[in-house]
Amino acid sequence: MTALANRINYLAESETLAMSRKSRELRALGNDVINLSLGEPDFNTPDYIKNAAKEAIDQNFTFYPPVPGYEDLRKAICTKLKRDNNLIYEPAQVVVSTGAKQSIANVVLSLVNPGDEVLIPSPYWVSYKEIIKVAEGKAVFIPAKIENEFKVKPEQIEAAISPKSKLIIFSSPCNPTGSVYTKDELEGIARVFAKHPDILIVADEIYEHINFVGKHESIAQFDFIRDRVIIVNGVSKAFAMTGWRIGYIAAPLEIAKACDKLQGQFTSGACSIAQRAALMAEITPPDTVEMREMQKAFRERRDLMLKLLAAIPGMILNHPDGAFYIFPDISYYFGKSDGTIRVDNANDLCMYLLNKVFVALVPGDAFGDPNCIRFSYATSTDKLTEAVLRIKEALGQLK
Repeated sequence: MTALANRINYLAESETLAMSRKSRELRALGNDVINLSLGEPDFNTPDYIKNAAKEAIDQNFTFYPPVPGYEDLRKAICTKLKRDNNLIYEPAQVVVSTGAKQSIANVVLSLVNPGDEVLIPSPYWVSYKEIIKVAEGKAVFIPAKIENEFKVKPEQIEAAISPKSKLIIFSSPCNPTGSVYTKDELEGIARVFAKHPDILIVADEIYEHINFVGKHESIAQFDFIRDRVIIVNGVSKAFAMTGWRIGYIAAPLEIAKACDKLQGQFTSGACSIAQRAALMAEITPPDTVEMREMQKAFRERRDLMLKLLAAIPGMILNHPDGAFYIFPDISYYFGKSDGTIRVDNANDLCMYLLNKVFVALVPGDAFGDPNCIRFSYATSTDKLTEAVLRIKEALGQLK
C-alpha cells in the first residue's frame, strides 16, 4: 500500500463536491436527482463574454500568459475596484489565479506558518479550514448564531484573538448562509483589527454582485486598516463563469508579490483564453441586462424557497440577503426515524433525503454548524418547488 503524505491523509474531501458526486452516481442509475448541493449558477455565460473568448482564440492568445495575469486584465480589475467599490489599487497589487479558491490558497500558503492561528467566523466556506491545514496553521472558529443571521459580533472576534493570530478569513455575502455584513457591522469589525496591527484580513467577496440589499460593502473601504486587507474576488458567480476558473486578489504589494512567486511554482498563469473572457466581464459595468435578470431570478428563488421551507414543521430559517443559499437549522429531526432509517445528525438527514427522494443537499458540519443543512437555490423554480415537495414528504415520515 502506498504511504501517502500526512497532508493528504489529514485533508478532508470537499463535502459539496462529494455530495455532487454521489448525486451524479444516482442519476447515472436512472434516478431523477435534483442537485441543490453545488454553488453554481444555472445561467449560461453571457454572449458578449463568450465572443471575447472566441476572438482571443482567433487572435492567438494561446501562449503562456504572465504568471499574475495579463496586464490589461489586471488594469481592468483595478478599474472595477474603483468603479464599484471606490478602492484604489495598482495592477502590481493584483494577481489573477485559477479561481478564487486558488487565490485563497495562495494567500494562506504565502502568509501562514506552522502553528499560526487563522480566525474563521462560523459558518464558513468548506475549503477555508482545509487550506489552513495544508499550511499547517490552526483554524480558530468564531461561532455565529442563526438568530443573528449568522454574523459574528466585534466582541466575539476580540475574544478569539491571541498572540498567535495571523489572519481572519470571512465572506460577505457569505457561503453558506447568504448573510451580508452592513457597512456599520464591517466598521465595528475593522475597529477591532485597528487595535491588532499584526493581523491580516482576507475578505472573500466572490458573491459581491448577488446582493439583495443594495450596494456591496467591502471592509477594505476603511482607511485605517486598508493596508492589511486582501480582497478575493472573481468572475465565477456574478457572470455565470464557474467553468472558466478565473479568480483574483487585490492586496498589499508585498503579499501580491508573494502570491505571484508561489503561483509561479504551482500553476503559472491562469488559462489565457479564460483571462480574455474575464477581461470583457471586468470592463462591463454591473448593470447589464444579463446581470439584472440573474439577480432578479435569484431574489425570486430565495423568496420562493423561504415560503416553501417555512411550511415544513420544525425547520428554523435564516433570511439570506445575498449569494444563493439558505442555511436552516434542522435539528428538530435529529433522533427521528421513518421506521427503517434513523436520523441522528445533519449528515444522516442529507443521506436520507438523497436516497429516499433524490434531493442532494450538503450537511452543515462541512460549514461549521452541525445543526444545519445548506440549500443552494441556483436552479429553476420548477426544480426548487419539486425538491421542497419531496423533502416535505420525506421529513413527514420521520417520527
